[in-house]
Amino acid sequence: MIISYFGKQFVKISQGDLTLAFNPISKDSDHKDKISRFGADVALITVNHPDFNGVDTVTHGNTIPFVISGPGDYETREIFIKGLMTETEIPARSAGGDKKKYINTIYFLTVDEIKICFLGSLSKDLGSEAREAVAGADILFVPIGGEGVLPPKEAYKLSVSLEPKIIIPLDYGADRMKDALKIFLKEGGAEKTEPLDKLAIKRKDLENKEGDIVVLKS
Repeated sequence: MIISYFGKQFVKISQGDLTLAFNPISKDSDHKDKISRFGADVALITVNHPDFNGVDTVTHGNTIPFVISGPGDYETREIFIKGLMTETEIPARSAGGDKKKYINTIYFLTVDEIKICFLGSLSKDLGSEAREAVAGADILFVPIGGEGVLPPKEAYKLSVSLEPKIIIPLDYGADRMKDALKIFLKEGGAEKTEPLDKLAIKRKDLENKEGDIVVLKS
């Protein structure tokens, strides 16, 4: 499995001939400089907002993604995906000053025997039902600095409570939150973590890992 990060919450996971895109950035987003165009087999959208719903940017040639954009149980390409609505709404980000609030969906799935949890734009702690459903993920993607999401200290506290093998922070780097990653790494005692261009990982690589933080370059 190869994991790449492009900014905001835009993540690509490749496994063999399968490509997943999480929260691809739309051409209508103020962050369109972070767009990376490729063909995805599955696109998972946590929030119907231009920062996260760029299905058009992961449609290429004859590759049209199967789109998942809300809570429910799904099956595609022999992968079972569970979407859970969080108990809170998040404020709009950059869409022309829009003040509308948006529902966020958490996704939980297994690829190549690796359990993945993608929290999306989580703005506060999980409810008991969601926590029970996603606890024990091998890889947890957590937002730590974007507008309307958990502050970095709270994001780390939540992350370790879910007991993942690997934690990958997302949605940081904006000028007003330029210290978010530094704070998050300090909470985890991982200040010397070096960012990776991408993460290549197999099931066997998860042995003896416990809440390890991996930072990916965008």
